[in-house]
Amino acid sequence: MSSDSPDPSGASLSYRRILEREMENALREIHRPVGGVFLSAFAAGLNLSFGALFMAMALTFSGGFESTFVQQLVLGGVSSVAFLFVVVGQTELFTAHSTMAVLPVLDGRASLSELGRVWAVTYVGNLLGCGAFSVLAVTLGPAMNVAEPSSFGTLAGALVPFPWWVILLSGVVAGWLMGLVTWLAAASRDTVGRVLFVLLVTAAIGFGPFHHSILGTTEVLTAVLLGAGVGVGGLGHFLLWTTLGNVVGGTVFVGILNYGHVTLGGEEHDVEVE
Repeated sequence: MSSDSPDPSGASLSYRRILEREMENALREIHRPVGGVFLSAFAAGLNLSFGALFMAMALTFSGGFESTFVQQLVLGGVSSVAFLFVVVGQTELFTAHSTMAVLPVLDGRASLSELGRVWAVTYVGNLLGCGAFSVLAVTLGPAMNVAEPSSFGTLAGALVPFPWWVILLSGVVAGWLMGLVTWLAAASRDTVGRVLFVLLVTAAIGFGPFHHSILGTTEVLTAVLLGAGVGVGGLGHFLLWTTLGNVVGGTVFVGILNYGHVTLGGEEHDVEVE
């Protein structure tokens, strides 16, 4: 999908130009060498994991919040900084960039096998990055008294002990929000606008807290390694239903719906006013 007309002026792009930009980015990642995608995804897993550490530090240093509202507000705010590292830094996060890789498939420019490959490489890279950061957090956090094991237990306890359908639906919401982050960041013409979009939308994930398969993996895995009330079975339960929900939320409620409304929007008309 291409447009010969210049981008209109204003704070954001037209919806057609946003779709074009997202499709260009998706095709670039689909045709990128696997090694490059993997390293980018590994870096994204590492960088996003700072969100889990920041939240654990907030819980540790606060000594306990008097208000649940204030606690969730703080946790959402500090976790959103880590999303900023990833989105503005343009590393490959499974729930942000790769969910938009469905666009070239819908447009007939990429195959399902190519989509599956970029999803798989990104997902594995993200999880390995989370695992590496969890080892660092387990080693450094308690030793420096900046992140108590109980703080990671609190974070994991807000994600794991739910029925599968609750985690699935919460994952849909988180994937939906991450898809919106990608779409809105593409709509922004400047870095300031992009930063605001990322901080505001991703803060809602931590405020929930809604189930995010990558950030949540670091929270739950670190709790498992520290023996903070969560077992391997809980991690597997979390990861399965959260991942499925994230995929549905991002691809269906952002990728497919936005592709549909743009492509069915009709032809653009130039209107001259005298």
